[in-house]
Amino acid sequence: MKFNAVLSDLDLAALLCSKVCHDVISPVGAIANGLEVLEDEQDAEMRDIAFDLVRRSSRQASAKLQFCRIAFGAAGSAGSSIDTGDAEDVAKKFIGEDKVTLEWEIPREIRPKNQVKLMLNLVMLAISSIPRGGKITMGVADGGGLTVRAEGKNAKVPEKTLVMLEGDAQQDAMDARLAQVYYTLRLANECELDLAVANSGDDAVEYSALPA
Repeated sequence: MKFNAVLSDLDLAALLCSKVCHDVISPVGAIANGLEVLEDEQDAEMRDIAFDLVRRSSRQASAKLQFCRIAFGAAGSAGSSIDTGDAEDVAKKFIGEDKVTLEWEIPREIRPKNQVKLMLNLVMLAISSIPRGGKITMGVADGGGLTVRAEGKNAKVPEKTLVMLEGDAQQDAMDARLAQVYYTLRLANECELDLAVANSGDDAVEYSALPA
């Protein structure tokens, strides 16, 4: 699907920063709540609950930040390549073990940075397509492209995401969530890949990034 440039680099950076903040505010807020309980509470059982909340929320915040560091950032490196094994690790930690499982079928190798960033952003699109949970399979397509399949009850591409992927996005309709879709399209364009999506049965959606 065609790439339609509707955002400046500055606007895209601002919206992606907003998305990262939105994603981490929940676990960070939970950490703050847990620490407040620990300051005031003397009951041993309540303190154990608070400690557990802080531990779980700290892991969640760390996982989200590590994921975003590669998916959106420079990944702390001036180089142009990233180990796909690192991407697999942060993706699985980002997803966690609740409603969604991830099957990573991409071999471990060093790939251009934008290709690896594209992988992680495709995972995010897949997650948004299975709000009730399910299974995501990330793999390599023929010809050097990428595929990600999302399977789950009532799997569906969000309407605004579909509009964006079809190239009909308008700048005044852009928000932080849609900015991630736009960024995925931009990454695919930089990698000389065409991004497409299709329903695959009633309970599956498949995204593909194939050579243009």
